[in-house]
Formats: sequence, structure tokens, C-alpha cells
Amino acid sequence: MLSALLMSLLTFPSPVLSPTNLAGIPNSISKVAQAANQPKIILDRQEMRPLMGQLDDVPMFNSNSPEIVQTEGVLLSSFPPEGMAYPRAHLNFPFQGRFDLFTHHISKAPPPKDLRTLYIGAIAYNPTDRPVTIDMLQGASYLSQPDAPFYDAPNYSENNNGEMYRGPGDRAMLDILRGRRQDILPAQIVIPPKQSRMLMNVPIPVKELDPPLNGRSGLSRLRSDGKVYLATLALYARLNTDGTERAPNLQEWENILRNGELAKPRDVVPTPPDLTEGAFEYSRVAGIQMGSQWFGNLTDKDSNNLAIPKRGESYSYGLSLLQYGTMGTGQVQTAPLKVRYPDTAYSAHGNYGVQYNLTMPLHNPTSETQTVTLSFQNPIKYDKPVGGLQFFEPLPDDVFFRGSVRVRFRDDRGLAQTRYVHLVMRRGERGKALVTLTMPPSDRRVVQFDFLYPADATPPQVLTVTTTP
Repeated sequence: MLSALLMSLLTFPSPVLSPTNLAGIPNSISKVAQAANQPKIILDRQEMRPLMGQLDDVPMFNSNSPEIVQTEGVLLSSFPPEGMAYPRAHLNFPFQGRFDLFTHHISKAPPPKDLRTLYIGAIAYNPTDRPVTIDMLQGASYLSQPDAPFYDAPNYSENNNGEMYRGPGDRAMLDILRGRRQDILPAQIVIPPKQSRMLMNVPIPVKELDPPLNGRSGLSRLRSDGKVYLATLALYARLNTDGTERAPNLQEWENILRNGELAKPRDVVPTPPDLTEGAFEYSRVAGIQMGSQWFGNLTDKDSNNLAIPKRGESYSYGLSLLQYGTMGTGQVQTAPLKVRYPDTAYSAHGNYGVQYNLTMPLHNPTSETQTVTLSFQNPIKYDKPVGGLQFFEPLPDDVFFRGSVRVRFRDDRGLAQTRYVHLVMRRGERGKALVTLTMPPSDRRVVQFDFLYPADATPPQVLTVTTTP
């Protein structure tokens, strides 16, 4: 169970899935796969389209490296380096107004087994001469165990009640999608001049687990009325006089901020983005990205409508497209990083925590009634065009997406519908219909599609519109 947890939390785009390995002639690939007793690769011929719209300019504090934390220290700091024992651990980026705070880390007991509880702290400092107020608009932070275990689940489950989730990233993103703030997080913090306050001080316990490892994912949407600096830090629980554990206090957090070096072990060093040969390592993110939400109005060129496909045909839009995973579109949606550590990812590959807000004004331009479906799919990753989307039959065991999506539309009776659907998708899996519309001639139906990319997923995926035969 927990070994599956670790594998799931470590899931990320891998160079072995690069387009150079998958973008050959489909029939040849299928023969090789069958000969090796591997799943057959099926090509569905259809159009892949770049996603219209763009990321906003809201900065996100993205703390995801090191993913596995086994020492105390600095995870990510936007503080100025002056006066710090390890200046290179501090990136000097102030926040003001709207910003997001994303965290995703795992505690694994280091040898010899140290079963103390690891705490993740998020500290904010006010460098100004007046009080600064930080409002938490939405926020959530969950453990793998016991908050959101990786139990098996159907590949498609209606989730209007919000009770279906698999993994902490899945559960945290669902809370934000539903506009919630978890009770453990403060609604508002006022920071006096030249002082610090904790935005988060949360445990990752491992003592009762076998093997002793656990993960925590979280996302908060914040707004400050003045300049602040942020840092995420790692400290093990302190002991009371009776031997019981306690959470670190503000003074202890401030001490590790000033005197701590970067937490270890460090993740794999990323490949420079301009490298064109050899294996490509995306690595993990530790930096300030620009972009919290992607807003897109999907229409045809020079039109306010999106014409449905011809009968029996489909087209798809890529979601979380990334370098060497553009699905034939040439589009990279990855949020850029303003500042980062030299041994961490060059950009926010995967767009963890980013919300996609897509509007599709579907239009039936034909003289006949058409049945149209919208589906979320997990085709095999590729880069250069292959003439469609590639899927596996039968499906492998590895899960590439766990998360909830939301669709809003008017049904065939003209009634407004909001539908949350939880998806568990394996690599190379076709998607079931999220929405089915019966569209008379000249009918126009607006469908809104939203989701936050969860930390326990591997990009990219696609959103597919199909007109049934």
C-alpha cells in the first residue's frame, strides 16, 4: 500500500516516455510491442490543437524540491540573502497583492530509522514600517496518510459531493476548485512591522507507518496589502520534558531560516532546456513561477463559436503541455520561473497547482441534429506529430492522473448543470464522456471546463470534442 504511495508521489514526466521513443510509425511500434508481449499501441487519427488563451501573471511560490526531505533546512526561500548564514538559499523575491503558495513534500525516515515527525513550515516576513495583512482566500493541505490514501478507484466517478479523492494532491486541488479553505489554515494573518508569522506549521508523521514514509500536498491562494517575503522550511518535532513531541515554534523556525542550508537530499539535476540530444531530466521545482491560472476561450479563428467536428470525427486540446510533450502542437504551457535554485527545474514542468479555466461555445453549423461528447483523455505522450492520439490496449497498470474536473453547461432541456467528475486514468487510456449534448441545427451551447493540475499526476492530458457517427 505505502510502496504504491511512494511511487505515486514520485510520478513525473520521465525521459523514457520522450517522443523520440514513441513517435515512430504506429504500425511498426505495434508489431514491436506485440513481439515483446507488451500492450498494443493504437493510433486514433484526429486533429490536435494548441490550447487558446494563456497563463495569468499571478506569482506562485512553488516548493517541490527536494521532494523527499531527510534533513532540516530551507526548502524554498524568497527572502533577501543579506544576513543569512547560507545566502545562496535565498532568492530575494518579494510578494504583494495576489499570490499562491504550493507545497508538495515527502518525509522518509533516514537511516538509521529516525521516526520523529517532520514539520513543514511556511513563514512570512513583513519588511515594511506598517502592519501587513495577508488574507487566505482558499487553502488546503493534506497528508497521504491518513487524509488521502491511494486506494484503488473507478476510472470515472461522479463527485458532486466532493468525497472522492485519491492522494493528497488530488484532495487539495478539489478543495480549491470548490472554493474552500481548510480549518487548519488561518483566514487572515496580520504581521507587525519587521516581524514574521507562520502561514503554515504542519506535520508529516511516519512513526506508525510501514514503511515509514508519508507525503503532504497543499495549495493556498493569498492576498497581501503590503510587501512580504516567504519561505518554506523543514524541522523535526521538538521534544517536551516528558519526551512527547511538539511542533516547532516561531523562534525555532526563524533560527533555521537564518542559519539553515538547503534541505537534503537534493533531487536529480535538470537537463538544460536547450539540450537536444540524450536523456532529458525535468527535475523538481523550487522557485517562483509566473502563472496561477490558464484562461482560454476556445473558438474558431475569427469567430465567437467553436464548430463541432464533422460526424464521426474528433479534435483535442492539450492540457499541461510541456517540453518534449507538446502532443504535436509545438505549444509549451509550462509556467516560467522568475527565480530558482541552480540544481532544480528550469521551469514549472507539469503546472502543478495551476487551474485551467476553459470556455467552449460549441456550435452545430450543420442542417442535422448532432450528438457531441466532451472527454478528458490520457494518450501516450509524444512531441512531433504522429497523425492523431496514441492509446494502449490493454492498459498498463501505471496511473498517470488522479483528480477531479468540473463541467458547467446547459443540458438538452435547457437546465443549467454543474458536474464534478473524479478521474483515475492510466497511461494511454481513452476517456469516457464528461458531457453528452444533443444539438439541433444551428444550436449553440457553452460548456465551461475547469480543473487544477494535481501534484500526483504526470502530464500531459487532452480535452477531446467528438461528434458521434
